[in-house]
Amino acid sequence: MKYDEFVARVRERGEYPDPYEAEQVTRLVLGVLAQRLSADEAEDLAAQLPLPAGAWLTEQRGPAAAFGVQEFLDRVAMGVGATGRTAQWDASAVLCTVAEAVSGGELNDILSQLPSGYAVLFGRASLSG
Repeated sequence: MKYDEFVARVRERGEYPDPYEAEQVTRLVLGVLAQRLSADEAEDLAAQLPLPAGAWLTEQRGPAAAFGVQEFLDRVAMGVGATGRTAQWDASAVLCTVAEAVSGGELNDILSQLPSGYAVLFGRASLSG
């Protein structure tokens, strides 16, 4: 998937008024996701995403932090200055697009590092098949 197509899909899913807003939300959500993944997994995911989206996963990497879905959504909400409900909408717009853009094996690798509550943000009830 090319970057412009990736942003267009996030924009459509999130019903954002312009590509700039879709890009900003994408950068934020991927940045929060990167905080939750191991460095190796963030690099593997980045390799399957178009640039610059892939690069946003590997910027300022540190050790993976262990936080649940609610903390993930709180971090997204703080970043966009929105409510938790809006943060869930934003996260799903980006992460469902990520799920479309990567292989099923990579998606399973990501979800295996996260508690089960994250799968729904990627548009999955559980691990993909």
